[in-house]
Amino acid sequence: MFSMFKRVKTLMSSELNAALDKAEDPVKMLEQFMRDMETDIREAETAVAKQISNEKMLKKKWDDASAMVTKRQDQAVKALEADNDDLARRALQDKKDHETKAETLKESYERAKTDADTLRSKLDEMKEEYRQMQLKKDSLKARAESAKTKTKINRAMSDIGGDDSRRGFDRMEEKVLQYEAEAETSEDMRSSSRSLDDELDSLDKNNGIDDELSELKKKMGKE
Repeated sequence: MFSMFKRVKTLMSSELNAALDKAEDPVKMLEQFMRDMETDIREAETAVAKQISNEKMLKKKWDDASAMVTKRQDQAVKALEADNDDLARRALQDKKDHETKAETLKESYERAKTDADTLRSKLDEMKEEYRQMQLKKDSLKARAESAKTKTKINRAMSDIGGDDSRRGFDRMEEKVLQYEAEAETSEDMRSSSRSLDDELDSLDKNNGIDDELSELKKKMGKE
C-alpha cells in the first residue's frame, strides 16, 4: 500500500508535466491525484486498523495463557497440600502446556506489535506527504489560475491593439478629419458671402451720404 502511494506521488510530477504538454487542465488533474492519494490513505488506515486489532488479540491470548500458568502453579501447590499428588501432577502438566502456548503467543504478539508500529509509522509518513502535496497542489493551482488570468488579459490587450482595431480607428480618424475640413470650408464660404454682403451694404450707405453731402453743398452755394 505504501509503495502504491509512493508511485502515485512519483507520477504526480511526470503526469502534471505531460498534462501541460498536452494542454490538459492541470488543476483538474491535480485534484484527481489528491483523490487517488486519499484513497490510498483510507486503504492504509484499514490495513493498520486490522493489524492493531490482531496485535491486541494476540496480547490478550498471551495474557490469558500467562494467567493460566500462574493459576495452575497455585493449584498444584494446593493439591500437594491436600496430599493429592496425582492432581498436582496434572496441574503442573497443564501449566507446562500453557507455558509453551504463552511463549508462542508472546513471539506472535511481539511480531504483530512490530508490524503494527511499522505500519503506523508508514501511515504517518503518507499523511505527512499528503499534507505536503496538498500545499503544493494549492500553490500550483493558484499559479495555474494566475497564468490563465494573465493569458486572458494579454489576449484581450492584443485584440485591442490588433490590426482590425487599428484600421477601424484610422477610418474613424479620417472621417473626423473630413468632417473638420467640411466645417472649415462651410465657414470660409459663409465668411466670403458675408464679406460681399457687407461691401454691398457699405456701398448703399456711402451712396446715401454722398447724395446728402451734395444737397447740403447746393444749399450752401458751395457747388
